[in-house]
Amino acid sequence: MQNLLTGIISITFCAICWLIAWRLYRRESYSAAVLALFVAGLALRFFTAGDLYLHEWDERYHALVAKTMISDPLVPKLYNDPVLPYDYREWSANHVWLHKQPAPLWAMAGSMAIFGVNEIALRLPSVLITTLGIWLIFVTGSYFFDRKTGFLAAFFFSVNGLMIDLAAGRVPTDHIDTHFLFFVLLAVFFTVQFVQKQKTVFNILAGVSIGLAILSKWLPALIVWPVWLLLVIDSGKFSARAIARQFILLILVTIAVFLPWQIYIHALFPREAAWEASFNRRHITEALEENTGPFYFFLDKIRINYGELVYLPLIWFIYLLWKKPKDLKSWALAAWFFIPLIFFSAIKTKMQGYLLFTSPVLFMITAAFFFRLNDWKKQVRYPWLVTVLLLAFLALPVRYAIERSKPFIRADRNPEWVRELRAKGEGRSAKGVGHGVEKIVLFNYPRPVEAMFYTGMTVYPHVPDSATIRELQDRGYKVVIHKNSHFISN
Repeated sequence: MQNLLTGIISITFCAICWLIAWRLYRRESYSAAVLALFVAGLALRFFTAGDLYLHEWDERYHALVAKTMISDPLVPKLYNDPVLPYDYREWSANHVWLHKQPAPLWAMAGSMAIFGVNEIALRLPSVLITTLGIWLIFVTGSYFFDRKTGFLAAFFFSVNGLMIDLAAGRVPTDHIDTHFLFFVLLAVFFTVQFVQKQKTVFNILAGVSIGLAILSKWLPALIVWPVWLLLVIDSGKFSARAIARQFILLILVTIAVFLPWQIYIHALFPREAAWEASFNRRHITEALEENTGPFYFFLDKIRINYGELVYLPLIWFIYLLWKKPKDLKSWALAAWFFIPLIFFSAIKTKMQGYLLFTSPVLFMITAAFFFRLNDWKKQVRYPWLVTVLLLAFLALPVRYAIERSKPFIRADRNPEWVRELRAKGEGRSAKGVGHGVEKIVLFNYPRPVEAMFYTGMTVYPHVPDSATIRELQDRGYKVVIHKNSHFISN
């Protein structure tokens, strides 16, 4: 009931903000209108991120690794104290955890270090950066098209259901993809600033952003390089020598940001780093963990994630490229979207979040098509049909946001098993031994990753043989076995 009441209040508040934003847009008060979208987007994200438990895939793993990085940011670990033998190739049960790049994990660790180890602090960076993205896409969309297009693109960004779900940790790849999207969009934003103001500092910031995007989800972030080249050439403000010099600087800054971590992990954890590098390459030729689909997988998914009408703006945009082949701004958007689309469609492993970092392109061209369609309305015989289509472009994303955020569903967002684990963790901290905390190993618990996050114990889902238990006790560990919903000390 509490979730239902909070959901109704949240959606009502967002609806008021959207109405205010629309009225401000009509007055051409674009900055104020985007601020209203910003507030609504923040409210919707905070509501959705309010689940007081860790989600199964993949948030629980990211949460636990980020927690261990609070005290040791340069050594990401899943099992902080692996008392039993482990396979370093098993990312869901190993020790040193290099399965993901570190930037999102550092952000989550920093947030929890400041605000405490809890679910809201864990999700706070994703909530904030996807909200900040509303402003970034307004500025970027205004450059590629105009301010009204930037405003509508910001609206689409603010209500996108997939993005809200990812920021809340509810679906696979969660905070990794939100950080990747943010840094790619930030890099394009700084590229636009560099083109407009011709100040090298913005080019350096673009390089830093690309480097951080790589440190979020690896090399697809390099898509910003061709986007950068096309926008700089299109501006006509730089000589060929200046373009070459600034592009080399961009590359060097990018490398300087992401390369040290790669050198570091291959030097200190060579077998884990080598295995994860090979695992990344296998995404191209193998359907890993049953994440696969036909070649049109992503073209099919975009109608679900970005609205069933998204194909109309895409067709119009392709026509625009054919009609104006020398429009380098449009080709920059095309490179940003179609190169990743072709690449990820060709590889074997496929997941819906892979193309999230191209979503700003879909938002911008959908917004541009919306206003072009609105202009055409005056020229058609039945303008009311166009009006219905325009309303659908606005309503479908809102419907999808509500479907994903689930504000009208009665749900237990603070389940009993989590409350029990929190109590165990609080009790353990209160009984700290000496200068530390008692070393406890919990066996036979069905949610070992969540239990380690909430309690600080070392937890396994099975019971070892009696000899192993005796050995652990001899090493100073207290052994606890979970049986019939009870924690039994051995």
